[in-house]
Amino acid sequence: MSGHDSKYFSTTKKGEIPELKEELNSQYKDKRKDAVKKVIAAMTVGKDVSSLFTDVVNCMQTENLELKKLVYLYLINYAKSQPDLAILAVNTFVKDSQDPNPLIRALAVRTMGCIRVDKITEYLCDPLQRCLKDDDPYVRKTAAICVAKLYDINAELVEDRGFLESLKDLISDNNPMVVANAVAALAEIQENSNRPIFEMTSHTLTKLLTALNECTEWGQVFILDALSRYKAADAREAENIVERVTPRLQHANCAVVLSAVKMILQQMELITSTDVVRNLCKKMAPPLVTLLSAEPEIQYVALRNINLIVQRRPTILAHEIKVFFCKYNDPIYVKMEKLEIMIKLASDRNIDQVLLEFKEYATEVDVDFVRKAVRAIGRCAIKLERAAERCITVLLELIKIKVNYVVQEAIIVIKDIFRRYPNTYESIIATLCESLDTLDEPEAKASMIWIIGEYAERIDNADELLESFLESFPEEPAHVQLQLLTATVKLFLKKPTEGPQQMIQVVLNNATVETDNPDLRDRAYIYWRLLSTDPEAAKDVVLAEKPVISDDSNLLDSSLLDELLANIATLSSVYHKPPEAFVTRVKTSSPRPEDEEYGSETGNSESAADSAATGASPPPTSSGSVPYAAQRQPVPAPASPAAPVPDLLGDLIGLDNSAIVPVDQPAASAGPPLPVLLPASTGQGLQISAQLTCRDGQVFYSILFENNTQVPLDGFMIQFNKNTFGLAAAGPLQVPQIQPGTSAGTLLPMVTFQNMSQGPPSSLLQVAVKNNQQPVWYFNDKIPLHVFFTEDGRMERANFLETWRSLPDSNEITKDFPGIVVGNVEATLDRLAATNMFFIAKRKHANQDVFYFSAKIPRGIPFLIELTTVVNTPGVKCAIKTPSPESAPLFFEAVETLLKD
Repeated sequence: MSGHDSKYFSTTKKGEIPELKEELNSQYKDKRKDAVKKVIAAMTVGKDVSSLFTDVVNCMQTENLELKKLVYLYLINYAKSQPDLAILAVNTFVKDSQDPNPLIRALAVRTMGCIRVDKITEYLCDPLQRCLKDDDPYVRKTAAICVAKLYDINAELVEDRGFLESLKDLISDNNPMVVANAVAALAEIQENSNRPIFEMTSHTLTKLLTALNECTEWGQVFILDALSRYKAADAREAENIVERVTPRLQHANCAVVLSAVKMILQQMELITSTDVVRNLCKKMAPPLVTLLSAEPEIQYVALRNINLIVQRRPTILAHEIKVFFCKYNDPIYVKMEKLEIMIKLASDRNIDQVLLEFKEYATEVDVDFVRKAVRAIGRCAIKLERAAERCITVLLELIKIKVNYVVQEAIIVIKDIFRRYPNTYESIIATLCESLDTLDEPEAKASMIWIIGEYAERIDNADELLESFLESFPEEPAHVQLQLLTATVKLFLKKPTEGPQQMIQVVLNNATVETDNPDLRDRAYIYWRLLSTDPEAAKDVVLAEKPVISDDSNLLDSSLLDELLANIATLSSVYHKPPEAFVTRVKTSSPRPEDEEYGSETGNSESAADSAATGASPPPTSSGSVPYAAQRQPVPAPASPAAPVPDLLGDLIGLDNSAIVPVDQPAASAGPPLPVLLPASTGQGLQISAQLTCRDGQVFYSILFENNTQVPLDGFMIQFNKNTFGLAAAGPLQVPQIQPGTSAGTLLPMVTFQNMSQGPPSSLLQVAVKNNQQPVWYFNDKIPLHVFFTEDGRMERANFLETWRSLPDSNEITKDFPGIVVGNVEATLDRLAATNMFFIAKRKHANQDVFYFSAKIPRGIPFLIELTTVVNTPGVKCAIKTPSPESAPLFFEAVETLLKD
């Protein structure tokens, strides 16, 4: 649409759709063209004009290229919601794919590839095969990309019709753009496939290197990325490849430069000649430096990539550290990244100018940047032993300017320097102690306390300094309290005089009686026991020589760095995470419910569309009843509430005290033995078996206590840590006294979403149990997701199919269970139905049986399940679609458990 077409976006008329309909059917070409433009304008601003589908499709029969493009644009947008009507356009597509004009031929095949409707797919094959062999390179390159799109819709069809072979043939095409698109399509297909499809050979290599010089910049990126996956046979071949690729370093496009750098770095691993490697490092420096003169956003991407490159090859930019000096107008994210790289490039040769820069940055106005600069000075001191004294001098100068956050950050890094160089720079402690009153940040306080405790024998008034911190002990954060506790113990062991003795009593009392932090309490009890039984052993433990810390500027693990370097110029190199950490990719998917037909259990097929139209219910069993209904056992009514019980457990493992309840003993139902979670050998004779279960829609914790001790056990208490589903005890229950050699069981009613933990979903359930005769016992249990499956999780077939289609492909996750065998199908379906996993339909795919189920967990989250297996043969593939894909791992655990039973 041209610039003056903005008028089509505004109208004051009423009844817009009928008017458009009338104009689309006008006998005048210009009026029809204007009407289509109005429709596209309305579609662009979000109006629903799908009711005009048939009228717009009728406008396809035109010689006007602009009008044809507009109609094709409309079709791409609405074909998925109107699949039956989209077939009306197929004949025009096929006809246009044979048009004399190559632009129209390419437009037709591109549009057919963009319309992701299965019913059109089969009609696309013949035009696509013709276009792959078209005389015009523009049509061929468009068709190459279309193969990748078709593979994403129906992988089997692409393989059966020989499109992959046609794509591989296009690599030998005489047009470089066709070669580039063929490479891009094959690479995309390879990423979505489990088996090798696009393998680089020396023959392919030669063709790609030849095409590299002549194709467009993005074509060069595709080819370079493909070349980076090639493993050279020897050093000579690697040198030849690099020689052909090196000119790409001069390219104006940043993506081409980074892809070329990635390719060269990969091949450099095989090159043995140090002279060649040195020359390549010199050649790579200027283009990387040039990237830093681009816009800030491109600078940031370049810096994140350079951060990885200098970890592997620091010599590339060793002489270019000045280009990483921060400019006054650099955005903060660029400055932060430059700082990181400067630390990595810092050496004895350039440390003086680097320290001058860091000192300058420490007087900036941006607090976060200043903190990072001060920390950078400390990291340089830890990294470069010869420069440590100069770094400390700069830090002391910064402390003297008395800027609060600078002083606190300096103390934090000086603590690390003391750890790196023990008994070397302690003369500066007096200067640090002058700033004691200004410390208000937890990390700075903890660092200063550590310094005082570690060097208490050299500080005359160490007890007074520590005492000033003790006044606010209860209000301090946990890590400050821990440091205070340890520092006070160190002071007492080094100076066992009256002052430190009184201090240690106060600290130990605060840390054991007054606190509710289990870590602090446990450490205090250990110190107390050590000091009271063997002070010499306490010295050996608390005053032991500490390992020297090392430079942390190269944080990445070697194998992770290799993977990130193989992904330079991608998001992976910006995030510094492997692709699988932030991309969920589903490998070659087998046909989905919307692709294939549903069938009844007897094998009579019935199309998904027919199922949806008729709303057919799942097939009945031989008895005619609703199939696989769950058989629930009645549960005894819970005992009447007992009196509130005092908090005997304290704050176990950071739990909510309101979850503490005693346990009673209703009759537990018969069934398989409960798993042992606390064996008698661990529980001093007490054995606890337990499992979550569901009865009549209520979740219970079924527990069995076995007393293998010599004394009666009573006063049982239980507590649950915060967990993904917020499981907590529903109310007070009681268990009678358990005599030696006997056992008692209970069903403890549970509530959900009361005690929820943060973070990704987890099946871990941490439990603490106590009785009057024994200490607290901790054990872990697993939360089986199927106990939360609700009874309203059954779906009609039409609803199932509609829900499956409405969820995006990214919400579909698959997992294989190679060791599971489905033998008796009916028994398996009965077992799944008993847990509210409802059977929907079954169909045959090749020699496999495919079953569909639905389930729902609280808060109305549905799970749509597809199980594929060969009966009586090991191996089950499970695919699920859900609005909550992060719960998939828990769901797969539940399915595996149910299928194994």
